[in-house]
Amino acid sequence: MTPAWTAWPAPAKLNLFLHIVGRRADGYHLLQTVYQLLDWGDCVRLRPRRDGTIVRTAGLVALPPERDLAVRAAHALRDHVGDATLGAEIAIEKRIPAGAGLGGGSSDAATVLVALNELWELGLDPAALAAIGLRLGADVPVFVHGRSAWAEGIGERLTPIALPPRSYVIVDPRVVVPTAELFQDPELTRNSAPMTISRFLEGAETANAFAPIVRRRFPQVAAALDWLGRYGAARLSGSGGCVFAALDEAAAAAALRECPPQFAAWRAAGVERSPLHAALARHRA
Repeated sequence: MTPAWTAWPAPAKLNLFLHIVGRRADGYHLLQTVYQLLDWGDCVRLRPRRDGTIVRTAGLVALPPERDLAVRAAHALRDHVGDATLGAEIAIEKRIPAGAGLGGGSSDAATVLVALNELWELGLDPAALAAIGLRLGADVPVFVHGRSAWAEGIGERLTPIALPPRSYVIVDPRVVVPTAELFQDPELTRNSAPMTISRFLEGAETANAFAPIVRRRFPQVAAALDWLGRYGAARLSGSGGCVFAALDEAAAAAALRECPPQFAAWRAAGVERSPLHAALARHRA
C-alpha cells in the first residue's frame, strides 16, 4: 500500500533583536539574538518512499530542487543513517516570503528533518537532528528544538526563554534581501557589547545590527519600517526584509486596515512551543 501524505507545519520566526559581538577565527560572525517562534508559517507535506527517491513535487518554482533546503535536509538525513532505500515526496505550501528574515527555508528544512525522522522510524533525538540541521543553516536548530530561545555563537547555542504573550503585525515590503552581502558590508557593527538574558528580560535597549544597512540599501524596507512605526516600535527581523511590531488589538486592526498597497501585512502570535512539535505529538497519539 502506498503511504499517505501527511502535513507538517513549518513556523516562521522573528528575531526580537540581533547583535553581532565578534567573529570567529574562520570568519563566521558571533551573534546574540532572541528567536520568537510564531503560530504561522509554511506547510510541508510528506509521503515516504522506499525506493531511494527524494523528489519535490511543489515549492518555490524559482528555486531549483537541489538548492532547496527542504530537499537537502532529506538527503542529509538519509546520508546520516546510511540507508539508500529511504525516499520521500516533498510538497511545500509557501507562505513565508523568500529573503524575509523569517526563517522560511530553515524552518522547512527543520520540519523535514523532524517529520522524516518520525516517518522513516529512525529514532534520532533532537540533538542529533539539530546537528544535521546546523550543516544546512544556523537557523535550523532552533526550529528542530521547537522552542523560542536565546541564541549565541552563530545562532546554534540555544537557551529556551519564556517570552510574554504577544501578537505581532508583520509587514512584507516585497523585496528580497541577500544576507551574505549584508555580512560583508564594511559599515556593519561587529563589536556590540554582550547582552545577558536577564538584562534583555528587564528591558535593556537592543537593536538589529543589520537595520541601518538594510535601510540604506533598500528604500522599500526603510519605508515599511517608517510606516509601521506609526503604530508601534517597528523592527527588522533577521537580515530582512520583513519588519514587525508587537501591537495591541486596536493598533493591529488599524495597521492591517490601512496597509499601503505596495506592502503585504498580516498578524501572527508568538508561541513558546513550536506548532511542529504539537503536530508531532498528535501524530504519535
